[in-house]
Amino acid sequence: MYLPKIYEKFADSYPELMNRYQELGKACRKAGPLEEKYQDLIKLGIAIGSNSKGAVMSSVRKALASGASDAEIGQTVLLSLTTTGFPNMIAAMGWVMEVLEKQK
Repeated sequence: MYLPKIYEKFADSYPELMNRYQELGKACRKAGPLEEKYQDLIKLGIAIGSNSKGAVMSSVRKALASGASDAEIGQTVLLSLTTTGFPNMIAAMGWVMEVLEKQK
């Protein structure tokens, strides 16, 4: 799995914080009935809304790994248009396409 260098450096520098952060993420995922694929698509939508290239790309990889199709990922991006605006949606679309092209 790809991890940015800064993420790895943070994990090495603050292992206890990273461990607790990861535990919190796992607890959040277990706190409700949503299947993993839908959790990953929702996380993609949140990443798009925050205009975070790294989070968008990571979320796409996770969504693909949990069984989301290219079409489902594409619709998730399109749904952001009326909430986050055209420039943000287009940027996210570019980041998503970059990941999808590398997966092929």
